[in-house]
Amino acid sequence: MTDFPLHDTESAPEQSKPLLQKSQESFGMIPSLHAVMAEAPGLLEGYQVLHELFQNTSFDKDEITVVWQSINVEHACHYCVPAHTGIAKSMGVSDEITDALRNETPLPNDRLEVLRTFTLSVVRERGNVDQAAVETFLKIGFTKRQVLEVVLGVSQKVMSNYVNHIAETPIDKPFQKFEWSRAA
Repeated sequence: MTDFPLHDTESAPEQSKPLLQKSQESFGMIPSLHAVMAEAPGLLEGYQVLHELFQNTSFDKDEITVVWQSINVEHACHYCVPAHTGIAKSMGVSDEITDALRNETPLPNDRLEVLRTFTLSVVRERGNVDQAAVETFLKIGFTKRQVLEVVLGVSQKVMSNYVNHIAETPIDKPFQKFEWSRAA
């Protein structure tokens, strides 16, 4: 295995130092994912920008969580599932939603289930989603804007999930209690 450094504001490449300070200010710590990404300043900056943009989409907190965790679970991301479990708790997302996403069991309502199904279609079909999936998504009340915002969420999560697989990013202490692995 190749060891990827966990940078801090001292060890990081110069361009990453202000980005890690931003992470520290935003999260009260430097998440291990950001510490790994700091090796490539453009990657960390791109991730931070996509994270902020996705949080400011037209989705509510439950819907944001459904998009993020559906992708994290599909990609079997050992780091992001626990991290986003903690993030969901801090956002006030119900344990019922979080547990259903982590355990791949039915969500509490049809709208969230359609969102998960559509998000997984985008991931699994690499964007080649059939018209029926789009129509089902729109029919339940989502918008064309939200079709595209799912793509934004997928873009963000591909960056983090893939980095975590490659770097075997250690789970941050606050999220270790939410450790996860896919059920058999």
